[in-house]
Amino acid sequence: MPDVLIRGGRVINPANKTDAVLDVLVEDGKVKMVKKDISVKSADVIDASGLIVCPGLIDMHVHLREPGREDEETIASGTRAAVKGGFTAVACMPNTDPVVDNASVIELILERAQNEGVAHVLPVGAITKGLKGEELSEMGELIRVGAVAFSDDGNSVMNAEVMRRALEYSVMLDALIIVHAEDMNLSGRGQMNEGFYSTLLGLKGVPVAAEEIMIARDMILAEMIEARVHITHVSTAGSVRLIRQAKERGVRVTCEATPHHLVLTEALLESYDTNYKVNPPLRTEVDVLALREGLKEGTIDAIASDHAPHALHEKEREFDYAPFGIVGLETTLPLMLTELVESGELSYTQLIEKLSCNPARILGLEAGSLSVGSPANVTVFDPKVKVKVDVSSFESKSRNSPLSGWELIGMAKYVLVDGKLVLRDGRVA
Repeated sequence: MPDVLIRGGRVINPANKTDAVLDVLVEDGKVKMVKKDISVKSADVIDASGLIVCPGLIDMHVHLREPGREDEETIASGTRAAVKGGFTAVACMPNTDPVVDNASVIELILERAQNEGVAHVLPVGAITKGLKGEELSEMGELIRVGAVAFSDDGNSVMNAEVMRRALEYSVMLDALIIVHAEDMNLSGRGQMNEGFYSTLLGLKGVPVAAEEIMIARDMILAEMIEARVHITHVSTAGSVRLIRQAKERGVRVTCEATPHHLVLTEALLESYDTNYKVNPPLRTEVDVLALREGLKEGTIDAIASDHAPHALHEKEREFDYAPFGIVGLETTLPLMLTELVESGELSYTQLIEKLSCNPARILGLEAGSLSVGSPANVTVFDPKVKVKVDVSSFESKSRNSPLSGWELIGMAKYVLVDGKLVLRDGRVA
């Protein structure tokens, strides 16, 4: 593997509060040196003038669909989409077919990632067998073979006793429980946020209480057991308030918001475009503003795409029957640069914290830093280039994005994974 010298970029490394124009030298898959005017005899030189160099981005909420729905996404195509979007690692959710509730499925994922992936793949094991919320999976065994956390993502663990036992086991294993907060009895067959627009459009609504009740329950359980929990795709002002209060009490809770919940609102569903159909649903302008405030103040720790690929024929069905979810790996960075940094709501350092350092900390990874000796997972992005979203050019196998045609600012130019250059000048190597 050739040495790589990233020359003259603005190095932003929140882990050690670095923000300066420096060179970065990568040798043998590690960060060898970070300083001005590095001179080497032989290296693959990247001219990073005008670009930002940061720790590799980490998406802690992704659906790769393999095994089971390789027509929608594979580990190969999903990791290509990841590096195209600037991500060096993705945590893949367990709602595959078969479910990631036993060692053999995790071993399959890791083997495919080793042979076909271009980014790190971090399997999340199921909390319960078959995601049914009834019987705990063999959590210790899943940790042993490579699970980085546990979740029944896509399903809520409705039985509080089962969730209590899962949290108790997680404490013994020093493992993270990732919560999909949805009271299924309240959400039912809801298609969008419950309120004015659901009434106007004649679509069954999902009340904000469906999310907030489960967050409140799991905060109470986590506080009682002193367990670590992470709340996925927070979408309501009430959820932000509950998590803020829990953090103030010392509950060991972290959470994430998605780019689409930080930008889009329920009003867009007037078009009946199923690409806006997500779970939890797009909420109101008040909720969006509360999420942004939570992000700025630190209540919301991370930004995660909830990349959810679907086949075209599935999304083109009647609204009630179309699946929830949008793809986001290739649009998260430019959308957040455009909506949050260009608007002045977040600095580059804050955005990198939400997309790299904090996800690494939450998942317990040796990542999220450009410190000397750390693994050379590096993202280099152009913060000012104008890009137009073209879903036909996605590396992902699916195209279900509502951002087609949007004009955005910023894109990943180079990505190194363990020192290997996997994205060069915006193209996957």
